[in-house]
Order: sequence, then C-alpha cells, then structure tokens
Amino acid sequence: MSSSPPITLSPEVAAALHDGTPVVALETNVITHGLEYPRNAEAATKVQAAVRLGGAVPATIGIDAGRILIGLDKDQIERFATSPSIPKVSSRDMGHAVAAGGMGATTVASSVVAAHAAGIKHFCSAGIGGVHHGVQNTLDISSDLIQFARTPLMVVCAGAKNILNLPLTLEFLETQCVPVVSYRSDDFPAFYCRSSGLRSPRRIDDPVLLAEMAEQHWSLGSSTAVVVTTPPREEDSIDFNEAQSAVEDALREASRTGITGKDVTKFLMRCVDRATDGRSSTANMAVLVSTAEVAGQLATVHAMHVAESASTHDPHREITHA
Repeated sequence: MSSSPPITLSPEVAAALHDGTPVVALETNVITHGLEYPRNAEAATKVQAAVRLGGAVPATIGIDAGRILIGLDKDQIERFATSPSIPKVSSRDMGHAVAAGGMGATTVASSVVAAHAAGIKHFCSAGIGGVHHGVQNTLDISSDLIQFARTPLMVVCAGAKNILNLPLTLEFLETQCVPVVSYRSDDFPAFYCRSSGLRSPRRIDDPVLLAEMAEQHWSLGSSTAVVVTTPPREEDSIDFNEAQSAVEDALREASRTGITGKDVTKFLMRCVDRATDGRSSTANMAVLVSTAEVAGQLATVHAMHVAESASTHDPHREITHA
C-alpha cells in the first residue's frame, strides 16, 4: 500500500513548483456541474488564460483512473466537459473516488486538499460554499468552510454564493479562526454581486502586505486558509437586492415543492438565472475569469515576496528578548 497520495502533476505544474514559479489551483466541478457544454469548456480555458495573464501557472484539478490529476491540459478539459454523469467529489469522497478508479470532478474542498498535498499555495474559485439557509434545521454547512479551517493556503474568491446565509458564513469563518480579507474593497462580495451588504472583516490594498500577512499567519502555527475576496467588475455584476429577491422567491418555491439537500443549490441558481433573464449566467462566466486573473496576480506577488524574504532571512533573529 502506497504511503504517498496518488497525485500526477502535469510537466508544466511540476516544473513551476520545482522552480518556485507561482501556481494557482482550480476546481473541475465548475466544468462538469456549473455550465453546459460548450460553455463549460470555454470557461475553463478562459479561466486558465486569466491565471496566466496574472503571471501564474494554472493547475486545474480532476480525478481519473485512480489518480488526482493536477494541471489538466486542453484535451483533458474537453473530456471532463463532455463526459456525462461525472460525480462531484468533495474532500470526504476523495478516497473512494481514487480507489474506484473512475472520473471525478473536484469541488472547492477537494481541490484545496489536493493543492495542499502537492505544495500549491493558492487556490481560486469564483464563489465559495457556506452556511445554507435553514441551517438550524438541516445543519447544512458547506465542506468548503470545514476544509478552510484545516488547510493552510490562500483562497482567492468573489466571496460566497448569494444563495447562502452570508452573515452566518462569515460568523462560521470567524469561529474557525479563518482570516477573511477583502482585496481593495470594503465589502464582502456575493459571487456576481459586488457587495453582499456586509462589511468585510478586513481590507488590504497592498498585495505585498497581503502576502506578508498570510505568511505571518502560518508562521504563528495556524493551519487555516486565508480567504481573500475580490469583487466582480462593475460592468459584470448584478445588483444584490435584485438577486436576493430572486433567491427568496426560489427558497419559498423549494420549500413548497419539497426540494431539499444537495438539489437546493442547483435549483436556486437556475431560478435566479430565470429571474434575471439569463444575466446571472453571463455574470457567472465573467466573474470566473476576473477572479482568476486577480488570483494569478496575487500568487505572483506572493511568490516574489517569499523569495525575497528567504534571501534576507536570518534565523537567529526570529525571537528577540527585551
């Protein structure tokens, strides 16, 4: 039995990690469950290009034939985009997915696990999961949040999906000691909405300060992620009140028709898309790309900062005495 994780790095990702070039991990769930073909393949390609535009190497993660593949190429993305019924694999499902030997689409949680195991320090997703409405009855809290509380890497996102209970999502992250920082914004965004109406716990405008903050957080022994939010561009965003009204109507409809559990998220997103005459799908695509570009930029600055700090590091001066 192997004691090392069954990870296969693409040659480009392997070379980048060896050379200290910044790498940004990406999920495959958005390809298999987020958009229809061919928009899903187009979105994945555009997201990878956006990471490169930011200066980093994209590492899209998927599971196939008993291996966790990190750094899918164009042909592999096309296969994930066109193969039917690929299961969604969260962090709890990874062992079974690898053992069973079939294909699996990684979620935020499982991508974070795989990225950390490979030594990748940055992960990007447009909208993270969170605490669901009605949690007092269902205990429905995304495993994304649980994994953030366990995994030390930087998560760059456009906040959490607007279909969630966002105040409780922020409260959960605070309870789990996960720093939430808004990059060049005062507010916590809500996916394709620039603001959720909630102030962010912290704002940082300087990417070097952001990198140093993350490094200090981990150097003090914390094993949690650092969640960094970046809002969608003004021209791509949807008004939060408009989206929230559609969500509330959809929640009532879900309750009336008995839709529960994992089926709720897809139902709500489709209802919002209908209520906005398809604008939410267009905004979804746009925020995937804009978030990835910022992630590439932040990963690039972070890698440069770590390299510069290492070149001037004096281990004898880590602790001083008055």
